[in-house]
Parts: sequence; structure tokens; C-alpha cells
Amino acid sequence: MIMYREKDIFERRNAANEAKKALLDRFKARPAEDDPAVLARKAERQAIIEAREKREAEREKLRQERLAREAVERAEREAAEEAARLAAEEAAQAEARAREAEENERIARVLADEAERKAKRDARYAARKARSGRH
Repeated sequence: MIMYREKDIFERRNAANEAKKALLDRFKARPAEDDPAVLARKAERQAIIEAREKREAEREKLRQERLAREAVERAEREAAEEAARLAAEEAAQAEARAREAEENERIARVLADEAERKAKRDARYAARKARSGRH
């Protein structure tokens, strides 16, 4: 049977010191800045960064082109809609003018017919007066 034994303060302190020493050794074992492997990794990272920036610039260029194309299409569509609306308004105005001219013509005919009937009626009335005045 395994017995659990609690570590005392000295063992904990020694373990902490050993961990610090291992960390320091690992830091000291790190290659210098002028080491070829470090320089190669640095160059590789720089190439990756430049490639990423190039891709982002290309994506931004494509996005700007797409936005410009959409703006042109939207402007063309709005212009076509405006032209269609103006044509519809013009057609409606022309139709209204035609209806108004037709209505005016009808009213003129009615007034002319009324005037003609009135003239005939007045002529009959005058003829009747003339006949009755002669008797």
C-alpha cells in the first residue's frame, strides 16, 4: 500500500529552485539572433507576412472593383427606373390631355347642338309671333 507523504517546505523550495534553473537554462540555450536557423525562420516569417499583405491588398482591390461595379449597376438601374417612371408619367399626361381634348370636343358639340336647337326654337318662336301678329 502506497502512503501519501506531504512534502515539507524545503522540498517545495528546492523543486521551485530547480524549475527556475531549468527555465533559465532553456533560455540560455536559445540560439542567438545572428544564428542562421533564427535568420532563416525570420526570413520565412517575413515572406509569409508579405504574402499575406499581398493577398489582402488583392482582396481589397477586388472588393473595391466589386463595389464600383455594383455602384455602376445600381446607377444604371436607377436611371432606367427613372426613365420608365418619366415615360409612364408622360404617357399618363398625354392620355389625360387626350381625354381632356375629347371632353372639350364633346362639350363643344353639345354646346353647338344646344345653340342650333335654340336658334331653331327662336326661329319657330319668331315665326309664330310673326303669324300671330299678322292675324
